[in-house]
Amino acid sequence: MILAAGRGERLRPVTDNRPKSLVEVAGVSLLERHLRMLANAGVTTVVINLGWHGEQIVEQIGCGSEFGLQVVYSPEYERVLETGGGIQRALPLLGRQPFWVVNADVYTDFQVPPADLGCGHLANLVLVPTPPYKARDDFALVDGKVRNTGEPSYTFSGIACYAPAFFAGAAAGRYPLAPMLRQAADKEQLAGTLYEGVWEDVGTPQRLKSVNERFGL
Repeated sequence: MILAAGRGERLRPVTDNRPKSLVEVAGVSLLERHLRMLANAGVTTVVINLGWHGEQIVEQIGCGSEFGLQVVYSPEYERVLETGGGIQRALPLLGRQPFWVVNADVYTDFQVPPADLGCGHLANLVLVPTPPYKARDDFALVDGKVRNTGEPSYTFSGIACYAPAFFAGAAAGRYPLAPMLRQAADKEQLAGTLYEGVWEDVGTPQRLKSVNERFGL
């Protein structure tokens, strides 16, 4: 699943008239880059949630055949459900096996491995070294487990593999994912993977400009 419904407030005015997933780096949209990455990894079906200017995503991506994928849409539009609610709403489209979720507004060369959690974990979070513009880390990674405290600590990349059971009991509606991750970390239900390759949060016009200067334009 690619989370693409958000308004992209921090990216304004770039996102005033387009969704953040269609913002381009070196002339290619972030969404297209994610779709090609997922197709290259052997993924066959991708769910994209739709919110702000979601019709532009449907117009540009269509059924996904250009990427060798089947793309299915989970429309939210004016009732954007945030990260947790958006994934929960899309669960019937995602099936019964573990699945990857990717934030639309990151630029990365990460290649997702097969969606296999193992060891009874409910999720596997991809963590990255904390960028200098962040005041604090998100999670610690200790013996392959994600924890709320400890050392060393890193930033959550917005890329993770989840078992559908992670969302068991979650009510339908609008809610963020972060509190659920905190609770699962306390219960030692989260595995973690450190990725030290290319990863950038394209969250502001300044960061978008920096990424384009580094990787293409």
